[in-house]
Amino acid sequence: MRTRMLTLLAIVGPGLIVMIGDNDAGGVSTYAQAGQNYGYSLLWVLLLLIPVLVVNQEMVVRLGAVTGVGHARLIMERFGRFWGWFSAGDLFLLNFLTIVTEFIGVSLAAGYLGLSRYVAVPAAAVILIAVVASGSFRRWERAMFVFMALSLLIVPLTLLSEPRWGQAAHDFVVPSVEGGVSSNSVLLIIAIVGTTVAPWQLFFQQSNVIDKRITPRFIGYERADTAIGALVVVVGAAALMMVADFAVRGTGAHGHFTDAAGVAHALGRHDHALGVMFAVILLDASIIGAAAVTLATSYAFGDVFNLRHSLHRGFREAKQFYTSYSLLVLVAAAIVLIPGAPLGLITEAVQALAGLLLPSASVFLLLLCNDSEVLGPWVNPRWLNALAAVIIAVLLLLSGTLMATTLFPSLDVARLVTWLAIALVIGLATAAATMFTARRRSPPPLAPVMTHADKLAWRMPPVTLLKPVRWSPGTRLGMTVLRGYLILSVLLLLFKAVRLGGA
Repeated sequence: MRTRMLTLLAIVGPGLIVMIGDNDAGGVSTYAQAGQNYGYSLLWVLLLLIPVLVVNQEMVVRLGAVTGVGHARLIMERFGRFWGWFSAGDLFLLNFLTIVTEFIGVSLAAGYLGLSRYVAVPAAAVILIAVVASGSFRRWERAMFVFMALSLLIVPLTLLSEPRWGQAAHDFVVPSVEGGVSSNSVLLIIAIVGTTVAPWQLFFQQSNVIDKRITPRFIGYERADTAIGALVVVVGAAALMMVADFAVRGTGAHGHFTDAAGVAHALGRHDHALGVMFAVILLDASIIGAAAVTLATSYAFGDVFNLRHSLHRGFREAKQFYTSYSLLVLVAAAIVLIPGAPLGLITEAVQALAGLLLPSASVFLLLLCNDSEVLGPWVNPRWLNALAAVIIAVLLLLSGTLMATTLFPSLDVARLVTWLAIALVIGLATAAATMFTARRRSPPPLAPVMTHADKLAWRMPPVTLLKPVRWSPGTRLGMTVLRGYLILSVLLLLFKAVRLGGA
């Protein structure tokens, strides 16, 4: 047991960092908005997201440990340049906007703490570049652990916020929406999904597992790391909702969220120390999130352009990798310093955009994890494929609801969700019946028997030697429809954000 615990402590890192980095500035803002506008009533959304987090991230753990190749490069090599660039383009745009929201968080926290954003934002940018540019994976990881330790301030802040434990337990397991389901509440739920289960996490953890040199022998420990991180992120998100609810409880600010700084000011009216603690948590979350998202983008940049991209290499060995990282940080920081930018609206829109793009990223992840050329004996079992298909379908249901309510604001949202859920169940049942019939008619060939030791030793051959992927006409059509649907969803989301900004 002692040896196993020491091994787990040595392996812990990629899963915990990706999950805590997920509670970034956008996450703090989104969870605070949920608490301020809807009290405890949206806690149930977080509970449902635990299996989504674990399932998605466990798959990228296997891909990283078994293949030793980054997520972006695998998509490029297995599905062609068109789909690779399409996915990378989504990622680069979304990640850049997400990094902007991290510096928005730095700006808001600095403002509450009495610091000029023209000092705090550049200082945060310099810190982020300095931590990464050391050329040492170990130093970078230790710096992340220091920042994560600071995030534990959420524990005393929650305990001092008069939590209603009984109500929290009830709202975790009984779905409801305070004030009734509406278009805005659906948008916020999608934002919660987008900030809790973001596409950048897939690219970051797979590349970070590779960078930490985790092999199939240690997959069990990395799975534990991921599960622990999932629990931590959900507990932290719930605590932020409860704190925001306390901040405005019984005041006219309830139901009128502005931004995270507004929550800090509301807490400060209870006790100045509470406001300061919330601002420090926001500042810390912004730095952790910016470090993780920027690194995920630079990893993907290196994958796409086949450049050296590892924290084990110094600046001279990986100039393009460190340069791309630094440019992302500096440009995002500069945008935040533009006067008059609608910071709160940008933050909410980016999180919702992440929720809309996640189904696409999840589909590619599912296809890769069923590719026997890539994962061999580590491919998904049937039950995991079924669970992943349900998760993707639910994400599509949420984005479909947003599209419909954007086009037709007068729709009865509760009835719409009911009908879409019925259609979802019918669609999943039909797909399951079709696959079962197809397997009965032509059962798949039996896989060769492999010992546990052989499985642990199996690694993906060089990607250039793999047999090419051949999509069926149905799969190709489905992917094309999905892409068209996601493009339309993004356009409608932008329309919705502009309309809210003018309200």
